Amino acid sequence: MAPNKTVIVTGASQGIGAAVVQAFLDRGYNVVGTSRNMTGASFAPSPHLALVDGDIGQAETAEKVTQTAISRFSSIDHLVNNAGIFFAKPFTEYTADDLRRFVTTNLEGFIFITQRAVRQMLLQGSGGSVTSVTASLADNPIAGIPASIPMLTKGGLDAITLSLASEYAKDKIRFNAVAPGVVDTPLHKNNPTPRSAMGTISEPKDIADAIIYLAEAAHVTGEVLHVDDGAHVGRW
Repeated sequence: MAPNKTVIVTGASQGIGAAVVQAFLDRGYNVVGTSRNMTGASFAPSPHLALVDGDIGQAETAEKVTQTAISRFSSIDHLVNNAGIFFAKPFTEYTADDLRRFVTTNLEGFIFITQRAVRQMLLQGSGGSVTSVTASLADNPIAGIPASIPMLTKGGLDAITLSLASEYAKDKIRFNAVAPGVVDTPLHKNNPTPRSAMGTISEPKDIADAIIYLAEAAHVTGEVLHVDDGAHVGRW
């Protein structure tokens, strides 16, 4: 159990994010969950749960979320960057608007909230962790799933995870990532065929379990943990 520890979860209203919120609550954490329609999510009321509506790609949402964590629970100890968008199409068919959407949600949605969370962790002086959800496709493209532009952003999250793990190691702030394959969530409702060595599809709880592990693994930083049914191993 983790009395008085507080975690922020983005993209928290459904799928992986909702599973992560519940997993942390079950382990005794205080949780601040945010998404565009967080207050419409079906979570049971709890004194350990705060819900914040907003677009995480906007700096004002990140500010509101971090201030909620501090005012309600007095600390920010962990951050889970789960919010993200994904859709596949041939490279030449991605539009300028598509690119802006990926950058806003997948990259700015990481940067704005992570900057604020790290500042608070530095003030607290007791370390912390940031865990981001990337994608197995970023380092193992699959024929038939043209996803170059979204993987440009997800690969960027892998890269910044390593950079920040080094930058903040002396402050005991750890940076890790979980790289899922196909997960049984609304995001992948149009991708029903397993694309993995094991021929199976992960459940949101599988990803949540990996995130919990990385948040609590005091000696693990700079790790990209693949939870993808073997997709990252290459051909199968």
